[in-house]
Amino acid sequence: MKFAILSRGDSNSNEIRSKIKNYLKEFNMEYCEDEPEVAISVGGDGTFLEAFHTYNHRLDKTAFIGIHTGHLGFYADWTPDEVEKLIIDVARTPFQVVEYPILEVIIRLKNGGEEGRYLALNECTIKTSEGSVVLDVDIKGEHFETFRGDGLCISTPSGSTAYNKALGGAIIHPSLESIQIAEMASINNRVFRTIGSPLILPSHHTCLLKPTADKSFMITVDHYTHTYKEVKSIQCRVAKEKVRFARFRPFPFWKRVRDSFVADDKE
Repeated sequence: MKFAILSRGDSNSNEIRSKIKNYLKEFNMEYCEDEPEVAISVGGDGTFLEAFHTYNHRLDKTAFIGIHTGHLGFYADWTPDEVEKLIIDVARTPFQVVEYPILEVIIRLKNGGEEGRYLALNECTIKTSEGSVVLDVDIKGEHFETFRGDGLCISTPSGSTAYNKALGGAIIHPSLESIQIAEMASINNRVFRTIGSPLILPSHHTCLLKPTADKSFMITVDHYTHTYKEVKSIQCRVAKEKVRFARFRPFPFWKRVRDSFVADDKE
C-alpha cells in the first residue's frame, strides 16, 4: 500500500513523521507523495486541511488519517503516544472507510473568464473590503432574499463546528448530506430584511449567490483566500465527491463534538 505523510513542520511533528515513515517502510509499504492510498496528517486541523487540499483531486482513491500534536484536533483523532499502535494498524489491519460530504463552490465571472471550481472540507466565506456584501440569494432556482451585511459562510456538516458555529450556526451530523448558510452581521431594519437564521440545504438544492454591484470579493475556501472581480455568480452545493477517512476504531461524531467543546479535562 502506498502512503504519504504531511507534517505541521514543528520539531515534534517532524519527528513523528520520520518515525511513521521509517516503520511503515519496514512493513514493505511504499512512500508515495503523488498517488497515496493513505495520507497521514501530523499536526492539527490546519495540517489536515492542507492534506485534504493536496489530494482533493483523488478523493476517491486517498483516505485520510490525522494525528494531533497540539491541542485536540477535530479531524486529527490519534495522539502521539498512540503512534506505534497506529503504525501496526495501518500496516496489518484493513481499515474501514468513513465518508463525509464536502462543499462544491463554482465562481463564474461576467467577462466570460474561466470559472473557478473549489472543494471545501470546512467552509467557504464571502466577504469584501469595499463596504457591505450585497448578494441576491437564489435557492433551487428561485429568489429567496437579498443579503446585506459583512458576508456569508457556507459550511459542510463536518465544518459546521468551525466558523459556522462561531456565527451561531447549527452543528450538523456528517451523515446528513447538506450545506449550511450562516450570516455575518446582516443588516436588518425597516428597509432591508434577511431571514436572520442559518439555512440548511439538502444535497439536491443549489444556492446561487449573485452580486448586485461590481465589487472585489474575498472568497475563502477553508484556509485559502481567492480575490475575484466582476463576479457573476457564486454557486454552492453538496459536491459529488466525498472525503474519505481511514478508521481503525470507532470515534463517533458526537464524541468528537463533546471532547472538543464541552468535556471537562478533569473527567
